[in-house]
Amino acid sequence: MDRLVTLDALQPGTVQRANAVQSYPGGKGVHVAQTIAALGEPVQLVGLIDATHRNFVARRMSERGVLFHGVEIGDDLRQCLALRERDGRMTEVLDPGPMLSAATRDELIRTLGRALDNSDALVLTGSLPRGFESDTYARIVRQASGSGMTCLVDASGEALRHVADARPSVIKPNRDEAGQLVGHPVETQAQAASLLHELYARGVLRPVITLGEQGAFGFDGESTWHARLVLKQSANAVGSGDCFLAGLAVAHERGLSFDESLRLAVACGAANAMGEETGFVERRVVQALLPDVRIQRIAVSTASV
Repeated sequence: MDRLVTLDALQPGTVQRANAVQSYPGGKGVHVAQTIAALGEPVQLVGLIDATHRNFVARRMSERGVLFHGVEIGDDLRQCLALRERDGRMTEVLDPGPMLSAATRDELIRTLGRALDNSDALVLTGSLPRGFESDTYARIVRQASGSGMTCLVDASGEALRHVADARPSVIKPNRDEAGQLVGHPVETQAQAASLLHELYARGVLRPVITLGEQGAFGFDGESTWHARLVLKQSANAVGSGDCFLAGLAVAHERGLSFDESLRLAVACGAANAMGEETGFVERRVVQALLPDVRIQRIAVSTASV
């Protein structure tokens, strides 16, 4: 559950009054799923839920066009507190989340398996719930891709290290995650291109790296692409990476070329940044932004990186 608190300026150690407070279902999976639905594609979401929020989340997802399969836990659902200041600066405080029992972990995997029976693609995103091993995403990808399933993954830390060698269709680390993966900063086009080529050699069919305001870089086995859209203003950029990933998933489903896939993904990320709600886009806004996304095939020498 996300709780967004808006205030003039965060002053640690003092008592402050909020200007506005909003609560809604959150998490990277929710952001991806409702963005896919907003673009007009059918989508199922598998995740954890608690008794307190089950009806609220199910109703909200149904209103957004998402078929939600919630596996109930006895503890409270994970909470995210986001403090947004008047100048747009955002501070997030994330709960660690409950430790899952073996029975709950097994039920979550079984629920996912049932959802995959009538799906064309699988998106695995976010930190793994406590109790799962760090190679869980990698094991799921190997099994799903072995059955011909397209797998897109957004992970970090050890989960990303494992899944990078599991031959997923797409992985999408951001600047920080990419740096953790290779052990040094990834901040330039040349550094991004070097990592993209390395990931492709390891079996990732369409590796993508996002570098914030520098845009997104991707490699399709032949060309390195750069996609970027500069916004004049941003209301809430949290969740933009999730909406970006949703755009990639929808583009794959529609059979778009890789450069046009990046165009749609960037437009989705930008559409989220323009809105107030975290991890949500409107299709009309995405469509309006598409022509403004700049796509380039870039030639970058990686020999010296």
